[in-house]
Amino acid sequence: VAEIRAQLVEQLKCLDQQCELRVQLLQDLQDFFRKKAEIEMDYSRNLEKLAERFLAKTRSTKDQQFKKDQNVLSPVNCWNLLLNQVKRESRDHTTLSDIYLNNIIPRFVQVSEDSGRLFKKSKEVGLQLQEDLMKVLNELYTVMKTYHMYNADSISAQSKLKEAEKQEEKQIGKSVKQEDKQTPRSPDSTSNVKFEEKHVRRSSVKKIEKMKEKRQAKYTENRLKAIKARNEYLLALEATNASVFKYYIHDLSDLIDCCDLGYHASLNRALRTFLSAELNLEQSKHEGLDAIENAVENLDANSDKQRLMEMYNNVFCPPMKFEFQPHMGDMESQLCAQQPVQSELVQRCQQLQSRLSTLKIENEEVKKTMEATLQTIQDIVTIEDFDVSDCFQYSNSMESVKSTVSETFMSKPSIAKRRANQQETEQFYFTKMKEYLEGRNLITKLQAKHDLLQKTLGESEWPFSFTDFFLIIIFFPSRPACSCCDSGQDSSQAIPLVVESCIRFISRHGLQHEGIFRVSGSQVEVNDIKNAFERGEDPLAGDQNDHDMDSIAGVLKLYFRGLEHPLFPKDIFHDLIACVTMDNLQERALHVRKVLLNLPKTTLIVMRYLFAFLNHLSQFSEENMMDPYNLAICFGPTLMSVPEGHDQVSCQAHVNELIKTIIIQHENIFPGARELEGPVYSRAVPVSFCCSESPHGERALAEDSVQDVTAEHHTSDD
Repeated sequence: VAEIRAQLVEQLKCLDQQCELRVQLLQDLQDFFRKKAEIEMDYSRNLEKLAERFLAKTRSTKDQQFKKDQNVLSPVNCWNLLLNQVKRESRDHTTLSDIYLNNIIPRFVQVSEDSGRLFKKSKEVGLQLQEDLMKVLNELYTVMKTYHMYNADSISAQSKLKEAEKQEEKQIGKSVKQEDKQTPRSPDSTSNVKFEEKHVRRSSVKKIEKMKEKRQAKYTENRLKAIKARNEYLLALEATNASVFKYYIHDLSDLIDCCDLGYHASLNRALRTFLSAELNLEQSKHEGLDAIENAVENLDANSDKQRLMEMYNNVFCPPMKFEFQPHMGDMESQLCAQQPVQSELVQRCQQLQSRLSTLKIENEEVKKTMEATLQTIQDIVTIEDFDVSDCFQYSNSMESVKSTVSETFMSKPSIAKRRANQQETEQFYFTKMKEYLEGRNLITKLQAKHDLLQKTLGESEWPFSFTDFFLIIIFFPSRPACSCCDSGQDSSQAIPLVVESCIRFISRHGLQHEGIFRVSGSQVEVNDIKNAFERGEDPLAGDQNDHDMDSIAGVLKLYFRGLEHPLFPKDIFHDLIACVTMDNLQERALHVRKVLLNLPKTTLIVMRYLFAFLNHLSQFSEENMMDPYNLAICFGPTLMSVPEGHDQVSCQAHVNELIKTIIIQHENIFPGARELEGPVYSRAVPVSFCCSESPHGERALAEDSVQDVTAEHHTSDD
């Protein structure tokens, strides 16, 4: 009972402690949300200030119309949506702070009050239950004591009864013995003695019998009382056990339920209010972010360019054509093609035609290089490095948090190298862009003059195409060079003179020249070298190094650009591009070899010679900054044009990768000297080709070529 009493006291203490912890928890929640409401309000005010700071510029009267017009541009639209999102977040966080103060915190206060009140009432009920339980235990103790008392009396009466029975048996035994021991006497005396003795014995026996009867009655009475007391004790014991079991199993559980009545449900409602507020805040934020994401997806330079030009049509629209202004009565506004200026106009038209052919070839090459460089820049700026989900994968260790956050985009060591590479590529792109625009402007002016001259002189004045004339004279000073890809060409003349001469000069003097094939040369010197080849000379013969290396590299690229049939025929374009998807370089090289072996032997000889030279040149990339990839960017558009109907930008990247592969794997792709007879590029001493024809003979062959072309044009005109 004492243990149970102590246990009951501890139960109340435990419930008191739980109530105190509950009240403390609710108080901490109130303080937490009160502080969080202050933080949310401060954050909301700061967001409002941030948005107003930049929105004030938009609302300013100065340049208001300009800013209004600019709003239609996609970047400005993103900016406006970003500011609106900030204002939206500011309002949402103000609402969140208000919910914390006026909704969630009062709920916790109410829960705390209800919990305290219910605990007091539950404690009163618990005390009453414990008091009733103690009464039952006390009753059990009383009944047990009564049972023990009656049982002790019964045992005592039983022992006395047994003692009386023993005395009775003992008395009877004595009487029998005395009768046996008595001697015979006279009859009278004997009868008197017997009578007296019998009287005495009867008196003793009667006393013993009366005592036995009393003790028997006492024992029976005490035994009955003991049985009744035991029955009462057993009944009380069963009732007490049932009461104790009910208290510990049911009453305590119900008592705790009374203490928790509505607590968890009310706390659930309060926290669900918090969750609802936060989820709605996130939903509102996601709606704004979805709008921004949609605007980001719609960022389009071409659309913005079109909108800008439409908005300021009066600024960007072309002006009226300049009209002829007569001077002092001279009203003639047409070219005069009569003698004596007719021959001069014809000669000038021929010069313009020749010049235009050269410029178009050069400008087309510059355009291809510019587009390939643009694709490289786009690959750099469109790299998908914006996923920062790894930075938010925190663990329990603060060290892991620190290390994860430190590995951000701006802290990567490669960022400096990538930025430097990007700036270098941009510089090269703008150089080519400027060169392309200047060339296109010059072509436009010369083309306009040429068209007007041709219109004035008439089509009948032109016996053949000046483009063909120019290409034959400049790039094919000898017949073998002109037909380098013909199947019937002799192997000793397989490498065109312009190719052999330029490669020989670069191999001797320009392997370490920085930016070789990437930097444009002097246009004047390029023209001088062309004129020398036109005269049938080799301007690069000998060991003199008095030529501009970039100009010589430009002449070599222009030669391959000017071929009527590209070095890589268009009919094998798709077969070659298909190998770019192969990750294994050896398998890719075998695939390229299989495709190229179907080409004429003369073409393979030129390819083998050229790519062996480019591989040799790439080995000096630390000095000349031209690794296989950079060389592929320069030679990709020159050697392999993208067929019409294909995306020029995306296909050009595949072409560059293919050319890079051929430069690196040229030994595995092209057959060796034993398999394919013909000139082979030598790294030690570049191969020189001795032409049996004299310079005059080469000139004559060139003139014959021109005459052949002229004859063909006459035939077609007829």
